[in-house]
Amino acid sequence: MPKTMTTGKLLVTAALLSVSVASAQKTQLEFWTISLAPLFNDEMNRLAAQFEKENPTVSVKWVDVPATAIEQKLLAAVAAGRPPAVVNLSSDMTVKMVQQGALEQMALSDAQKKLYFASPLSTFTFDNKVYGTPWYWAPKVVAYNTDIFKKAGLDPANPPRTIQTIIDAAKKIKDKTGLYGFMPNINGVNMLYLFQEAGLPILSDDKSKAVFNSEKHVQLLQTYVDLYKKGYIPEDTMRRGFVGATELFSSGKLAMLITGPQFILRVANDNKDVYNLTKVAPYPINIAGNVIHTPLMGMVIPKGVKEKDVAQKLALFLTNDTNQLAFSRVTQTTFPSTVRASTDKYFKTGSANATDQGRLVSSTELKKAKDLTLVYPDASKLNKVFKDNIEAAMAGQKTAKQALDDIVKAWNASL
Repeated sequence: MPKTMTTGKLLVTAALLSVSVASAQKTQLEFWTISLAPLFNDEMNRLAAQFEKENPTVSVKWVDVPATAIEQKLLAAVAAGRPPAVVNLSSDMTVKMVQQGALEQMALSDAQKKLYFASPLSTFTFDNKVYGTPWYWAPKVVAYNTDIFKKAGLDPANPPRTIQTIIDAAKKIKDKTGLYGFMPNINGVNMLYLFQEAGLPILSDDKSKAVFNSEKHVQLLQTYVDLYKKGYIPEDTMRRGFVGATELFSSGKLAMLITGPQFILRVANDNKDVYNLTKVAPYPINIAGNVIHTPLMGMVIPKGVKEKDVAQKLALFLTNDTNQLAFSRVTQTTFPSTVRASTDKYFKTGSANATDQGRLVSSTELKKAKDLTLVYPDASKLNKVFKDNIEAAMAGQKTAKQALDDIVKAWNASL
């Protein structure tokens, strides 16, 4: 064999070995998100590629996980000693994971903390320890079907502005059209957020006692019990919650959808005709609470991550000003939790379609947005007690007062 051919083969072999060794030496990182595929594949893959470009010794893999499976999958990965580097969790999921010892504490500098609004950062802070970087959120709005409004004799140019007028409109819609007016988000522990939006406390000042069985709490719960008993809200409200409401609205069988504006896009994808009939109004503020419960997403680091410093670098990268703004532009309807990105003019511009209306309306509500998720011991157990008793009240198996009294008694035995 000619010497030049042998030399050429050796050079190619050496180059391949070099690539293989370099690849093997790269730090392998995996980050998980919740239910973003397939709509946001391009953006997630862009983020992975950009981080690799800025960090040549790192290889990043994005994995999307359904919301119903993320907690179980994460706990299994931590238990097996093979956790992903970074995971997208909601605030309530984060509370549960912190209490189960499944997350690593982050070491953020004061400058890094100042990137985020204080309220979102506090949501991922427990006992003065930061367990996550805040990501996206979006205050609720009311999307409504103008055609159903007209059929019920309601003025689409004058949508309800308070919870009471929403309830009144819902009754009128059901009585006149046979369709449901709205499907309140009261399944699970969501009544806890409605109490707080109404300015009603959940825990005593020192957090040692549950106090949500006062006369005003009972009256608020009774309002929804009466709607349920009289058939003004769908029978599967307690089972299917927000998912059921979105499906009903998309099928043209629900007049008002109380939703984060990001889900208006789902209506556009599911039924363009209904989307074209949709307008958006502000979520009604209860003056007593002057707050809108706005669930927050964040990025956390699971327990047992080997490359913790690199994992934190990835979490900060995914939630920095530039990438939060880019994500908002892609979703069209979510908002950054970082200070600088939130001031971008993008959030104040748009056309008359429902998606742009939702973003504009929601942007005006950001100052009242707050994640009202509470931290208390044995959250999973106490939340089940809450859920079971609220469902018993809805089903007429307990009075509203008895249900709340029973929950408070059980909670105080734990608190």
